[in-house]
Amino acid sequence: MSLNNAKEHLKKYHLENNIIIFDDTSATVSEAAKRLNCEESEIAKTLAFLVKEQPILILMAGNAKCKNSLFKQNFHEKAKMIPASEVEDIIGHPPGGVCPFGIKEGVEVYLDESLKEHEIIYPACGTPNSAVKLTIEQLENSIPNHKWINVSKDINEN
Repeated sequence: MSLNNAKEHLKKYHLENNIIIFDDTSATVSEAAKRLNCEESEIAKTLAFLVKEQPILILMAGNAKCKNSLFKQNFHEKAKMIPASEVEDIIGHPPGGVCPFGIKEGVEVYLDESLKEHEIIYPACGTPNSAVKLTIEQLENSIPNHKWINVSKDINEN
């Protein structure tokens, strides 16, 4: 069902043919990069948080991590991830398949500046064995009301 919701969403933007389904899992950044034969930084990981008890998604480069001080600067509270057991109920996609396409109403979507490192990125597409190949422009155009923020640090940063 989750893949169908994501596909229906992407269909509105004529991007459904960009969806890639794998025989094996691509639920982690490492697994997705191996399946796609790309750098981990080209994977657009989607993190699910609660801010003032409202769900938000933040997409960032696969090699980036959320920096607590930047998160707090942007959202005025400490980062609180949605527990894995609640992600599907709250967001509409299971862990490993969380993406900004076909999500539940009221979930705000943020794009981290780390995504701009590449022209092509690969977010998940609703299941732990799917991805979608998008340019940054296609990503922006397919997520109404998104906001750009900077909450990440490179994994090599201390």
